[in-house]
Amino acid sequence: MTTLLDITIHDKSYGARRVLHNLQLQLRQGEIVSLIGASGCGKSSLLSIVAGLDADFRGSLRLDGKPLTGVHGDIGLIFQEPRLFPWLTVAQNIAFGLGQKGQHDPKVAQLLDEVGLHGLADSLPKQLSGGQAQRAAIARGLFGQPRILLLDEPFSAVDAFTRMKLQYLLADVAARHGLTVLLVTHDIDEALYLSDRIVMLDTRAGPPRAHYDVTAPRPRSRPPATQAALKDAILGELYAAHAI
Repeated sequence: MTTLLDITIHDKSYGARRVLHNLQLQLRQGEIVSLIGASGCGKSSLLSIVAGLDADFRGSLRLDGKPLTGVHGDIGLIFQEPRLFPWLTVAQNIAFGLGQKGQHDPKVAQLLDEVGLHGLADSLPKQLSGGQAQRAAIARGLFGQPRILLLDEPFSAVDAFTRMKLQYLLADVAARHGLTVLLVTHDIDEALYLSDRIVMLDTRAGPPRAHYDVTAPRPRSRPPATQAALKDAILGELYAAHAI
C-alpha cells in the first residue's frame, strides 16, 4: 500500500504539559488504524491536529506528499457523540454543508440506505435511538466523500449489541468506499475486530510505544478467538504503561 497521509508531530503542548512529542505515523491507502493508550496520552489531540481543528503544534502533515493545513475536504471527522443539530431533519444534518437544498441531493438517500436509516430522512434527532443517531453521524461524515475518516471513540455511548452492529457497519462502509480510517478507541476487542494496525501511544509524550499488525482475515470472528495471543500482548503492554 502507498502512504496516503504522513504525520509528524515534533511537539504538542497545553501550557507546560506536553502531550505529543517526536511522533511519526503514516497511514496507507485503504487501511484501518486504531489508536489506543491511556487517557491523556494525546490520542484525541492527534485527531484534532489531523482534522485541521488544532494548528497550535510543531510538526507537519502531508497528504499524497503535499503539505496539509487546516480543514480539508479529503478528511472527515466523527465525534464520540453524534452532534446532530436538533432542529434539522436527518437528511438536513447529513447534507448540512449544502444548506436546505442539500437534503434533496441523491447522495443523501444513498447514504441513508448504506447506514440502515432508510425512511428516516425527515425524522428529527430526538426521534432517533442512540445507534440511529450515530449512523446519521457516520452518513454525515461520508457525505463530503472524504478519503480519510477520523473517529474519536464513536461507539462508546451505545449498548454492547448496538456497538457491534456499528462496528460491522464501519468496516463495511470503509471497504465499500475505499476509506482510510484512523480510530481512537479504548476497546481492545474493537481494535482487533476493525484494524489492520494498532498503534499504542505512551503515557509519556514520545514515539508510539508499540505497533501491532492485525493479520486475521476478514470477516473476523467475535470474540476474536484466533487473536487471543495478540490481545494478551496488547493488554500486557498497556499494563506496563500503567494504562489500566
